Amino acid sequence: MKTYVSMLRGINVSGHRRVRMEELKQIYVSLGYRNVRTYLQSGNAVFEGAGASTETLTKEIENSLKQRLGLDVPVLIRTDDELRLLIKNNPLAGRDEERLHVTFLYNKPGVFPLDRINEAVGKGEAFSMVDREVYLFCPNSYGQTKLTNTFFERVLKTTATTRNWRTTKSLISLAESPPEE
Repeated sequence: MKTYVSMLRGINVSGHRRVRMEELKQIYVSLGYRNVRTYLQSGNAVFEGAGASTETLTKEIENSLKQRLGLDVPVLIRTDDELRLLIKNNPLAGRDEERLHVTFLYNKPGVFPLDRINEAVGKGEAFSMVDREVYLFCPNSYGQTKLTNTFFERVLKTTATTRNWRTTKSLISLAESPPEE
């Protein structure tokens, strides 16, 4: 069995597209995934699967959310190994982790318009793209940056979801913890 981390985009935000985590867990279990654990109320889940591709898992979960809850919700999945490597190879390491975020991309963009992104960078902000992730340092808070999830979706032409560094590290800790009995 392989361990995966999934992140749902845009649920439980301002009372919209509500999904209870117990309900999400039951959907994953009904798909045959094991040791399903959720984190926070924003659609983060860790689970074990039989080694299917992340593309297959993504489609299974997205289809099930549509059928069972009537929601079109993008699901972004990384293996535990990918997430561990993402944390280990953080190009913005050494900066205040309270101001660090990762924007997870649905797929690797064909074009990376550096000039458009640089135009949006605020004072003291930094970013770095590695594979399917954009690392962000927002010293004035994520709520103040122009480098938002929506911005990256628009300029990179792909679906994305952003997590703060604490949540990202917590997800790998959850993936590495022993399954609940």
